[in-house]
Amino acid sequence: MSQPGAPLAVIAASLQRERRRTGMSLGELARRAGIAKSTLSQLESGAGNPSVETLWALGVALDVPFAQLVEPPRPRVQVIRKGEGPGVASERADYVATVLSAGPPNARRDLYLVTAQPGEPRVSDPHMPGVVEHVVLSAGRALAGLTDDPVELAPGDYVSYPGDLPHVFRALEPGTFAVLVSEHH
Repeated sequence: MSQPGAPLAVIAASLQRERRRTGMSLGELARRAGIAKSTLSQLESGAGNPSVETLWALGVALDVPFAQLVEPPRPRVQVIRKGEGPGVASERADYVATVLSAGPPNARRDLYLVTAQPGEPRVSDPHMPGVVEHVVLSAGRALAGLTDDPVELAPGDYVSYPGDLPHVFRALEPGTFAVLVSEHH
């Protein structure tokens, strides 16, 4: 039996979250864990008195560690300081794309910090079909967008364009940098 003051609300929220993640019905999860559907329903509503064995069986059925069911989730905070992170330079332009956040397996976006200097533009061939790029200029000035019709951006300006067509980023001032989100459809 659980101790008085067991984190029933945390357990309820964790079970609901993990069951949604797996796409299992209440009945299917109960069957896989070897418990009554009514017991699982009570636990998901924050009632009941779950045993270690019941929670362990649910963890196994959901393919999550026991602790993930009984501890509140902790927000994941990631910090990348300026000048850190994996940067990839262009061969033809004074342009560096630093990966800030690669999309997790089920997400369809990558986040970059682009630093560029005046000179040769960074011309990009079309990416996979359905890719959309979003650029927010942080400092400097730049031309960004489709190769045939780029848009001039000042700090704080935003542009979105199909990344599956030829596109360009050209710094117009020293110290130009922007945040670029590549969204995959």
